[in-house]
Amino acid sequence: MATNLQIDDKLITKAQRLGKHRTKKAAVTKALQDYIDRLEQEKVLLLFGSIDYDPEYDYKRQRMKS
Repeated sequence: MATNLQIDDKLITKAQRLGKHRTKKAAVTKALQDYIDRLEQEKVLLLFGSIDYDPEYDYKRQRMKS
């Protein structure tokens, strides 16, 4: 899908240079993927402390079964 964006040329050039991307598209794609990954990680972090666990669960015993 073709998309026209007005991106600050200095920013895209710097991202391209620092990331060693051959194209602007590659730099933007990498930036978007990193952004998505970070947002997904934040969602996981929000789960900490909100999920009940079984205090009797023995992960070491579970590993031995594999």
